[in-house]
Amino acid sequence: MYPRMSSEPNGLKEGDELLKNSTLYREFLAEREEILRHKWIESEKAGRDIGFEAALTDWIVHHRSEWRTSRKKGSLS
Repeated sequence: MYPRMSSEPNGLKEGDELLKNSTLYREFLAEREEILRHKWIESEKAGRDIGFEAALTDWIVHHRSEWRTSRKKGSLS
């Protein structure tokens, strides 16, 4: 990734705070955290690092739909 060029402090571009506060970005971070948790669990089971791509694929196939459903139910409460 290329370094950001910005006149904003700490390299933040105008609009970054808006992005960080968006629902879409928060959902992306929550999903990423679940994938990393899944990667850790499956790597422990395998006795080796399975890698992010393998964990991502497995998580999408086996867990994503249920996870999203549970997130929607939780947000309705």
